[in-house]
Amino acid sequence: MMKICTFLIFLPFVNAFQTSPNGYRVRQSKPAMAHSDGQSDGRRVFLSSVGAAFLSTIAPKAAYAGIDPNALKNLPVQGDDSGGVTRLRQIEAAKNPASDLVDSPWEDLASGVAYREYRQGKGEAVVQPGSKVAVEMTVRCKSFATANEPGGLKYYSTKDDTDFNEYAFTIGSGEAPPGLEEGMMGMRRGGLRRIELPSTMVFAAKKADQLPLPLTKDGKRRFENLFKTDATLLFEVLVTRVK
Repeated sequence: MMKICTFLIFLPFVNAFQTSPNGYRVRQSKPAMAHSDGQSDGRRVFLSSVGAAFLSTIAPKAAYAGIDPNALKNLPVQGDDSGGVTRLRQIEAAKNPASDLVDSPWEDLASGVAYREYRQGKGEAVVQPGSKVAVEMTVRCKSFATANEPGGLKYYSTKDDTDFNEYAFTIGSGEAPPGLEEGMMGMRRGGLRRIELPSTMVFAAKKADQLPLPLTKDGKRRFENLFKTDATLLFEVLVTRVK
């Protein structure tokens, strides 16, 4: 009996509403059935109150927008008594500092060397004549540029061609190309630069056995083909130690 009564009450309510183009149900301008004036007015009042209550239960609730999730990272973490979460955030910030996103211009030196600094690095020690340095490095052949590697295909990297992902030398000792050393002057530990050596310097460095040599098959092939064309090289250098 309860189900039948509910249906009878809901039936005129359904007839009194229609679906709008945006998917919401709205009341019709006229009642579904003809009645006397008094009955029509009473039914309209009744349906209006019932319809308002019904729509309030099905209408979507407003979303809380405009909150930047990144801003929440700077807030203290409740319950982080050991400071572990805070420390992880500090490590992440050190690995990806905001300075990496700065679009710095290329610096052209009188010798023909050019460099672009992406990260200044930290520490008191700076690269200067006589400094002992260690770097993570990738060397690219600029004339072998592709759509995926616009800086040129790499012929050498410390990751693939060394045992400890490190290339170490002393500034001014003749172990490394002089143009590379010139482009590294002033760098600090953690500093990151791209250094471009012109073709003439690269040929001279090859003659003096100052270029890092690849161990991989692809690297050796590219290194051999490099000197059949423009030999401009792009060194991507990350300083890991400097004394």
